[in-house]
Amino acid sequence: MSYLLYGCRRSGSLAVELALAEIGAPHTVHDVDLEAEAQRSADYAAVNPRRKVPALVTPAGETLTESAAILLTLDERHPEAALLPARGSAERAQALRALLLVATEIYPLVEINDYPERFSPRPEDAPAVRERAREHWRERWLLVEAMIRGEPFLLPGGFCVVDAYIAVVSRWAQQDAWRRRYLPRVERLTAAVAARPRCAPIWQRHRPDDTPARFS
Repeated sequence: MSYLLYGCRRSGSLAVELALAEIGAPHTVHDVDLEAEAQRSADYAAVNPRRKVPALVTPAGETLTESAAILLTLDERHPEAALLPARGSAERAQALRALLLVATEIYPLVEINDYPERFSPRPEDAPAVRERAREHWRERWLLVEAMIRGEPFLLPGGFCVVDAYIAVVSRWAQQDAWRRRYLPRVERLTAAVAARPRCAPIWQRHRPDDTPARFS
């Protein structure tokens, strides 16, 4: 039995796919074409009523949604992979702190950046709404930058799955030039994630224009 991941290239499903690769868990990926709005279909709504990716169907037939929750569940069910530091440790607490900061304070800004008209009382307000979201984005990423204590990863103890999550989410919101200037730790972390043996082919498939050589 294997996992079934519903996802799309360059989307949040990349973090889950990287985690499954690090575990070495058998899995298949079902592409949900976001550009064609396949996530809005009745078939996909039966998988995830929120009509968003990722969704993960476990070997037992459970359906999981919300990328941070999926990563935490994978850590619980595959302790041998050490996706997170040991329970009760100070490093685990810091990893969870960073994970939830990105999941709750940064990730939601992506929808506002991409679809500001959904949050604008008037169509003409949409550009200002997008710019305000990007201001919050930059402010909050500076907090993540300051939290990185390892070299190159978040934690001094080495790689954890939160590094993959940070790497994936940091690529969004059309902030490449700003990120390269102001988030050097995030850039080094991302390069290191993208270069990991099990992650590299997946990262290359999702982001062939965003490879470690660009950050060396």
